[in-house]
Amino acid sequence: MKLLRIGPSGQEIPCVLDGEGNARDVSSLVPDFGPETIEGLVDVLGGADLAALPVVHTSGKRVGSPMTQPRNIYCIGLNYSDHAAESGMPIPDEPILFNKSGSTFCGPNDPILFSPQMTKLDWEVELGVVIGKTALNISKDDALDHVLGYTLVNDVSERAWQLERSGQWAKGKSFPHFCPTGPWIATQDTLAGAAELPMWLDVNGQRMQTGNTRTMIFDCATIVSHLSEFLRLEPGDLICTGTPPGVGMGMKPQVWLTIGDIVRLGIDGLGEQEQTVVAL
Repeated sequence: MKLLRIGPSGQEIPCVLDGEGNARDVSSLVPDFGPETIEGLVDVLGGADLAALPVVHTSGKRVGSPMTQPRNIYCIGLNYSDHAAESGMPIPDEPILFNKSGSTFCGPNDPILFSPQMTKLDWEVELGVVIGKTALNISKDDALDHVLGYTLVNDVSERAWQLERSGQWAKGKSFPHFCPTGPWIATQDTLAGAAELPMWLDVNGQRMQTGNTRTMIFDCATIVSHLSEFLRLEPGDLICTGTPPGVGMGMKPQVWLTIGDIVRLGIDGLGEQEQTVVAL
């Protein structure tokens, strides 16, 4: 299944895409997609007759985030060997964990906000993992049983705040709208494992990133199992699993986003996003 939400912010309608690509309103079956409803969601929706449900016409309408705000947003740094190389950092021995604040979470086409204090605004196309049921100290073999599905994420970053100011990476990762997510969540039955998915990102029509999830250092099952050793993953938690090479920080000379720039990105099976950088 592909789960998405259509409508203005705060008024989104939960939908499932049918075989013809029509968005079907499933609000009669579940009030919304979010931390409170995600566990068991596939069972609730799996037996539904989508053809009997209302069509939500998407033309000209906002596509919201594919679920309500998660309780936690976790991120894995330097999870592609070639991205670690362009960053001038060693390949990690185990997943590098950091957080993004909840206020970063937004729809896939919502604007990227530019603050006057920003000087090195960057992009990162990433595979997002959405947790489907509580996971604590689970094995790698069991990890994917705790995953609802996968989504597309832009892990927007302010590199000066991330790397040149004291403290943790979260400083440069947590500004509002720094985590555009969606357009949909593809459940495990649609995209099992997400092990080999081409991904890309353009800035102003120029291809910047080209990659594939098969080159991740730590795959999704490893990441979920590893994180569960240190914390309890809960339904709806989002894990951003790292980015391939081609970020602005890694270019020579370096390239940064500014007001008016347009970012487009996509992952096969997970759709596309487009954001415009706008003044705060």
